[in-house]
Amino acid sequence: MGLFSFTKSKKESLDKGLEKTKESVFSKLSRAIVGKTKVDDEVLDNLEEVLISSDVGVATTLKIIERIEARVLRDKYVSTSELNQILRQEIAALLSENNTVDVSDFDLPKTGQPYVILVVGVNGVGKTTTIGKLAHQFKAAGKSVMLGAADTFRAAAIDQLQIWADRVGVPIVRQQMGSDPASVAYDTLLSAKASGTDVVIIDTAGRLHNKINLMNELSKVRKVMQKVYPNVPDEVLLVLDGSTGQNAFEQAKQFTLATEVTALALTKLDGTAKGGVVIGISDQFKIPVKYIGVGEGLDDLQIFNRSEFVDSLFK
Repeated sequence: MGLFSFTKSKKESLDKGLEKTKESVFSKLSRAIVGKTKVDDEVLDNLEEVLISSDVGVATTLKIIERIEARVLRDKYVSTSELNQILRQEIAALLSENNTVDVSDFDLPKTGQPYVILVVGVNGVGKTTTIGKLAHQFKAAGKSVMLGAADTFRAAAIDQLQIWADRVGVPIVRQQMGSDPASVAYDTLLSAKASGTDVVIIDTAGRLHNKINLMNELSKVRKVMQKVYPNVPDEVLLVLDGSTGQNAFEQAKQFTLATEVTALALTKLDGTAKGGVVIGISDQFKIPVKYIGVGEGLDDLQIFNRSEFVDSLFK
C-alpha cells in the first residue's frame, strides 16, 4: 500500500473535479457526431477540433486522431456510438506509453536520508498550496516533514508557507526576504539531517524573469544542497495551473529548458473545463504527471492515477 493509495473517496473527488472538463468534452463530442452513424473523415475532423479546443494540444491531438484512423481502417466500419469507447481506450494507451514511471501507488525509497522535493513553478499556479497539501498527506501517512522557504524574493511567499506549516503542524526553515535561496535550502537540509526528518519540501522562486538567471539560481540551490547529501534532490516537482490550458504548456517548456524536471503537478482542475491539458502535457514532455489538484480540501491533491483519470473523464 503506497503513501497516497487510491480510495473510494478520492475517486469521488476526482469524478467531481473533472466534471467541467467531462461536460465540455461530451457536449462538443455530441455536436461533432450529430446526424452521423459511422466514423468518417468529417467526424474525425470534428473530433480533432473537439480535442484541440479541450486543450489536449495540437501534436497530441494528431497522435490520437491517427490512432483512431488506424482502427477505422482496420475494422472497416466503426459506428459513432463506439467512438466514445475508442477515444477512451486510445487516450489511456497514450498516457500509459508516455508515463515511464507508474506513480499510482507511490512510496518513499528507503535510503536512510530525507526524501527531498524541490518545488518550482511561477507565482499564482498553486505552488505554496501544493506544498502545504503534500506536507499534510505525508504527515498523515506517518512521515515527518520539514519545509524550506527558499522563495526569498517575495515576503508574501515566505509568510504563505509559514501559514501552511502552522496549519499542517510541521517545522519550517526560513530567513529574511532577500536572503540567498541556496542558504535557506542548505539550512533546511542540515536541520532535517539533525532531526532525522523523512521528507523535505523546498519552495523556490516563482518567476520566469530570465531563463539563464533561473537556471543559475536552481543550479546553485542544487549544488549547495549536495554539500549535505550528494544525491539530492530526489524530485524536482514543477507545479502548473491546469486552468491556464496552453499557457501551462509554455511554462512547462520554459522550466524544462531551465532545469531538470522529474515530475509534474497540475492544479485547479476542478475549476476548469481544460482538464485535457493533463493528456497533452503528459504526452509532449515525457515527464510523469505525479499529482493533480481536484479541489480545495487538504486531501484533494491526489497522486495521478492514469486509469482512474480516464475513467472519470469518460464514465
